[in-house]
Amino acid sequence: MAVLPYSDVDSSLKALAGRAEGFGRFSIGGLNGPVYSVTTLADDGSGSLRDGCRKKEPLWIVFEVSGTIHLASYLRVSSYKTIDGRGQRIKLTGKGLQLKDCEHIIVCNLEFEGGRGHDVDGIQIKPNSRHIWIDRCSLRDYDDGLIDITRQSTDITISRCYFAQHDKTMLIGADPSHIGDRCIRVTIHHCFFDGTRQRQPRVRFGKVHLYNNYTRNWGIYAICASVESQIHSQCNIYEATQKKKAFEYYTEKAADKEEARTGLIRSEGDLFLNGAQGILLTGVGEECVFHPSEFYPVWTLEPASDSLKAVLQICTGWQSIPRPPEVCADHMKPAC
Repeated sequence: MAVLPYSDVDSSLKALAGRAEGFGRFSIGGLNGPVYSVTTLADDGSGSLRDGCRKKEPLWIVFEVSGTIHLASYLRVSSYKTIDGRGQRIKLTGKGLQLKDCEHIIVCNLEFEGGRGHDVDGIQIKPNSRHIWIDRCSLRDYDDGLIDITRQSTDITISRCYFAQHDKTMLIGADPSHIGDRCIRVTIHHCFFDGTRQRQPRVRFGKVHLYNNYTRNWGIYAICASVESQIHSQCNIYEATQKKKAFEYYTEKAADKEEARTGLIRSEGDLFLNGAQGILLTGVGEECVFHPSEFYPVWTLEPASDSLKAVLQICTGWQSIPRPPEVCADHMKPAC
């Protein structure tokens, strides 16, 4: 039976802090701040999500209501915030979250659907943002990306998320002119890409570790390595339907280089189903791709299997789980 990571983080409210795996493992969100309660589904004003996210001090944001929040503009999240949807069912629509020049953000157990407008992503992470963890969110049907990570944003983990009904799912690295994106490091694990067309993800420049994800029924390709990127694909499941190409490579020229280059993919223990093709480049060694152990010591990994596929179809995205109890500073008893 598949074993999901960090199964104990729902034991108490702030147990999430610092528990991500991979590059986003240092994210503490609003650990060192008070709990802020969202009491209205209004886009702005007292008790709104936007009002909590704009405050400068650390906050652990929870919800006392369920329903849909219609965002008229991007909701910008300031540093040291946790947006914790456990215990309620909150859907963001219209626009998305904007993580701009911020650090230590945790976003957990939310739904994103129906974002409209030019350059409107479900979660837009740019520029210069770091120590971010996106966990157990459901994302679908935005006009641009579902999660885009660009312009020197780094040290990010995306875990147990569900992606559907979308074309350009996830872009990591802006374009060949943004050579500063060489710093980008992202971990994506235990996610389910359910019929999204492409970019699961597409990567420029950065280092990306993919493990124990399930990607099926893509429309162009599953993952794409472009200019100078390195993707370590480990024990993922790629299940094709009409389109068989799981791995794609695009050649582009970095602004400070004379020659165009593609990216590289290392495949380790991946499972290819229904004729899915994980073609690796010949003449370019996989040894040029980073290994995650160079950056972090442990991660929860199991072989790609039917049991893992079954679990990821159930345990990704928004979950109907209660809000964990808040505990005192000694982490031993409920808060008074």
